[in-house]
Amino acid sequence: MLREFIDRERELEELEARWRSGRAELLVVYGRRRVGKTELLLQFARRGRKKALYFLASQVTRQEHLRQFTELLRGAFQDPLLETLTFTDWESALTYLGERAKERLLLIFDEFPYLCEASPELPSVLQRFWDLHGRESRLFLVLCGSQLGFMEREVLGERAPLYGRRTGQLRLRPLSFREAARFFPNYTPREQFIAYGILGGMPAYLLRFDPQRSIRENLLREMLQVQGYLYEEPLFLLRMELRDPKVYASLLGAIASGCTKLNEIAQRAGLPVQAASKYLAVLKELGLVEREVPLTARAPQRSKRGRYRICDHYLNFWFRFIQPHASLIEAGQGELVYERFIEPYLDEYLGLVFEEAAREYLRLYAGSELGLEPVLRVGRHWGAEFELDVVAEHADGSWSFGECKWTRRPVGLPVLHKLRENVQRLPERFRPPGETHYFIFSSGDFTEGLRRKAQAESDHIFLISLGDLLG
Repeated sequence: MLREFIDRERELEELEARWRSGRAELLVVYGRRRVGKTELLLQFARRGRKKALYFLASQVTRQEHLRQFTELLRGAFQDPLLETLTFTDWESALTYLGERAKERLLLIFDEFPYLCEASPELPSVLQRFWDLHGRESRLFLVLCGSQLGFMEREVLGERAPLYGRRTGQLRLRPLSFREAARFFPNYTPREQFIAYGILGGMPAYLLRFDPQRSIRENLLREMLQVQGYLYEEPLFLLRMELRDPKVYASLLGAIASGCTKLNEIAQRAGLPVQAASKYLAVLKELGLVEREVPLTARAPQRSKRGRYRICDHYLNFWFRFIQPHASLIEAGQGELVYERFIEPYLDEYLGLVFEEAAREYLRLYAGSELGLEPVLRVGRHWGAEFELDVVAEHADGSWSFGECKWTRRPVGLPVLHKLRENVQRLPERFRPPGETHYFIFSSGDFTEGLRRKAQAESDHIFLISLGDLLG
């Protein structure tokens, strides 16, 4: 079933603006596998009447890449020369292309790292081509890749041949919870959020769940059987990006199981603390893991209260609920895994996802929808005595504090009273003389008493339902 292309309006408009300028462009587009880079670029190529060449590299030889590229050029240009010619080096192929780019021409090299794997000289060839021909042409050249380490080191890095040649770069990131919800127009807001909590913001994963099926049916079909598309996907991701995928899988499994401190993670994974720290640093660079510290910490980099968490909800869900029960799934017991090990603990898992979405809501939407000043930083507070789910500093010096309840019951005044008490226990620097805003986020409803209180203090108390959160 075909589904509409969702979101990425800002990225498409930026690409269109560059296209309309008529200037030569060497744009680097990169991001994690399955984040939607190819679809974004194909949508861009289809809009308007663009002369476009799209070349998808694969793990073949240099000779085969050049043969395929020559074939692509034959289909694009009615040139008798190409009928009898096959390019044998990239310099000749690019020089020919530069000569033909008298009119605006879009050229997309997708999976660029595979091209460089077969032709290590290609970045240097591209550098020379751009310096001599490309920058004076009307060429719109896009280098696209999924291997984040390679793209940042060999294309964008200071020591890379192409350093200083790019005219722009775009790192495509996962969709937000609100954008992800649009993949499931037939679901209730609660079901939409559950789907997001399981799949995260990766378009390719969201597309695997059929909006006509229940979440349970989709899980059984896509994750809880060995033929499911999402059953082994995390392992493919780790093998593609990393040299020791088993070690990284052990670290992710430790975090998903509830180990958040470095020594706990290292012990669970069976690694020395120093080695675990180095591996975790790599996962942080890939955007798969982050180390959180309380927003209230005076020296975040030196704080001993840091906790690690998996940033991607799909990976977190998979390592928490799928990997530990792989033997049962392999034995065809997917329904048992769902009923015994997933469904009873799903609300507990979603509570943390809900808290993160609440913080993201303040950062992305509270300004435009509630009229608050932009958020400078947002996080949470924890300590020995109490926790705050949401702590945010605004540009005008005001602060917002929030409590999140993933529940089916109405949330009442005691939650607000407790939130205010905890805020009063914070150090003085977090209780400025300016405005303080209190947020109650609920996946259920709010009692009439809490609604009246919020209405009476409408400038200071905000009640955000699941529907409000998802827009």
